[in-house]
Amino acid sequence: MEARKFILGLMLSATMGGGMAIGGYKLLEEEKQPVAQTANNNVRYTSMMRNSNVEVPAGLNFVNAAENVTPAVVHITTEYKLRQSQQSYGNMDPFLREFFGDSFGGYQRQQGPAMGSGSGVIIASNGYIVTNNHVIDKADKIKVIMDDKRELDATLVGADPNTDLAVLKVDADNLPALRYGNSDNVRVGEWVLAVGNPFNLNSTVTAGIVSAKGRNINILRGKDNMGIESFIQTDAAVNPGNSGGALVNLNGDLVGINTAIATQTGSYSGYSFAVPSAIVSKVVDDLLKYGEVQRALLGVSIREVDATLAAEKKIKTLNGVYIMGLNKGSAASEAGLEEGDVITKINGVDISTSAQLQEQVARYRPGDKIKVTFLRDNKEKTVNATLRNKMNDTEIVRYDPGKEIEIDGAKFKPLTKQELNKFELEGGVKIEDVKSSKFRDTGMKDGFIILQIDKTDVKTPKDVEKLLADRKGGILIGGIYPDGRQAFYALSR
Repeated sequence: MEARKFILGLMLSATMGGGMAIGGYKLLEEEKQPVAQTANNNVRYTSMMRNSNVEVPAGLNFVNAAENVTPAVVHITTEYKLRQSQQSYGNMDPFLREFFGDSFGGYQRQQGPAMGSGSGVIIASNGYIVTNNHVIDKADKIKVIMDDKRELDATLVGADPNTDLAVLKVDADNLPALRYGNSDNVRVGEWVLAVGNPFNLNSTVTAGIVSAKGRNINILRGKDNMGIESFIQTDAAVNPGNSGGALVNLNGDLVGINTAIATQTGSYSGYSFAVPSAIVSKVVDDLLKYGEVQRALLGVSIREVDATLAAEKKIKTLNGVYIMGLNKGSAASEAGLEEGDVITKINGVDISTSAQLQEQVARYRPGDKIKVTFLRDNKEKTVNATLRNKMNDTEIVRYDPGKEIEIDGAKFKPLTKQELNKFELEGGVKIEDVKSSKFRDTGMKDGFIILQIDKTDVKTPKDVEKLLADRKGGILIGGIYPDGRQAFYALSR
């Protein structure tokens, strides 16, 4: 029996080499309140998240919602340049491959040019757009086609593989933008519209109902296996190209970002999944404020309570999640939670599944306090827990690539978010003006991205400055070019 495959619906028009389709689908075997605000005065949301309860119009008229939403949903096209497969060793001997290793840089090369497409939603009138990370992942160039047919270049503000979300910016103002609706208020059986660009059919609107909430389909592995899945499941028709598009209620409020479909054929087969707006608004807010998503952790390993576990542990409920273990010094441990406790509520919100627990905790940042209700010996208790980050402290992590500096006549620049995303890097430094510097004799070219100096990782221009100041004589520099070629150079100081 053929295993069902979950497919991230993305690009239809992907070509590679002789026209082979690539990049649009990720095939996986079946096993996937805070209000968005910002301190950046250049970002203007059209509204806060609305607690809008939908009243179905007489005759079930979808026209008003469709007319209001369609202008704010854009078509996103991406371009992927040719990647070179060969390595370059500059003016160095090939034996230096052993110094850095064959897997230096961790960059996986693509072969052949490719194009892709997906959808996006304007969430601020001055050009901020939310989409799926897999729509723009590793793209060299991102273009946005508006509903009025304008074409604008887009830059990547930030991306979060753990939720499969990304934020883009286009240079435009007075754009139509969608309001956030409160996904917590969405009810199973409620009518919703999916708006996007399936099969490059621009501004396509489909309708369906909410089939389930808090759905985990094991499709988002994310970074460090910390993917967050608590999807809204609908039967609105969603196909490749819809990814990153809007899921809205009949008021026209954004309640989700369409992300995935379950199918055996590659096309819509009755099930689609959207990231709820409660998660979208928090991720967008973090990326705009800090440049990084602030992931808060409770620090527990859990399993859902079922009949078997309830009988084994003599638990008098089938709701909640069972704590199997706690990390030392974690938020849960410090709050007094213990192995064997059953978490039933977070801040008064009922918790029945692991996905629901993940979704509730994901709305907060390290340092935030949450109220955890749990059962111990079948007696209800409540504690306050101060959430922590993955380093097990409460600090907010900000993205700070540093500023351009000049060393020996060459300029060293931090990488952009788009460059980091393209090469799956956490840092790196681009060199320019090589010919007018002391680096010209190495054979290095402008645009080279330095990743290591004498096997020490380089993430910012300050790292280059420090490492070069600390070393004399022969210095080994490794990195990659924008076309993916790895290269190694020897510098004498």
